[in-house]
Amino acid sequence: MADRFPEIASSLASIGKEFYVRGWVVGTSGNLSAVVHREPLRLAMTPSGVDKGELRAEQILMIDEYARVVGDHHGRPSDESPLHLRIVKERGAGAVLHTHSIWNTILSNLHAADGGLAIEGYEMLKGLQGVTTHEHREWLPILENSQDLEALADRVGDTLKQHQDAHGFLLRRHGLYSWGNDLAQAKRHVEILEFLLEAVGCTLLLAARQ
Repeated sequence: MADRFPEIASSLASIGKEFYVRGWVVGTSGNLSAVVHREPLRLAMTPSGVDKGELRAEQILMIDEYARVVGDHHGRPSDESPLHLRIVKERGAGAVLHTHSIWNTILSNLHAADGGLAIEGYEMLKGLQGVTTHEHREWLPILENSQDLEALADRVGDTLKQHQDAHGFLLRRHGLYSWGNDLAQAKRHVEILEFLLEAVGCTLLLAARQ
């Protein structure tokens, strides 16, 4: 287990810097995690309040299934660790990535009353695991944000059970959560969904100007 942690921590730091450059985790926003071990459950987790543009591998923490820091790591894990843990448990995910882009934030608010956002007809949908045609209809559920993270984690769990085919979800005025079997797949899913959200947002903006 310990042998995998340095490599995973390095990958998380690299992804954090890349997402920062893309404007998806500016300031201290966003949080990233990956499974180090299943039994007992151990996650490599970004710490709270860290600039992802300057994220270093040695800052990554290891947490247990109760979001407690374990091992020779010091710091406070992201406040949203309970959401990562719930997604890992419900989806069997190997990695969970959370971004705060402009478009996912805007659209999460614009479509909140609908309970989610449907995206269909785009070729880029085929970048999502299990999707083989642009005719796929991807439903991104939208949940109300809350500072009660345990209660929010329960709602996330219920949402994931209800929408078994979803590759991500949005928190209203907050951002996108996506996941994958491993970090590479989770990163790809975020890239695909961020592209699609920007495409949808720009389409709405252009239509409003006509």
